[in-house]
Amino acid sequence: MTVYIDPPNWPGHGRMWSHLVSDVSFDELHAFAASIGCPPRAFERDHYDVPEHRYADAVVAGAVEIGSKELVRRITEAGLRRRKRAARENG
Repeated sequence: MTVYIDPPNWPGHGRMWSHLVSDVSFDELHAFAASIGCPPRAFERDHYDVPEHRYADAVVAGAVEIGSKELVRRITEAGLRRRKRAARENG
């Protein structure tokens, strides 16, 4: 099981955010996110948004720290990337 997290570089709602992804399956991602207390509403298309203050919790639980570009590359190569346009068209 490998879940990845990028640095909290994404601003929103008055704080900084990271993205939590899996390059294996969404089932793996959902299970990991639930194990660290991420609410289902934090899931967006292909990742969970993780607030900066929870970043260390994800890493301690086993998320591998990688850069944002590498994160996108891995989920794209795994066929798990869901772009905004595709998400709208699929439901």
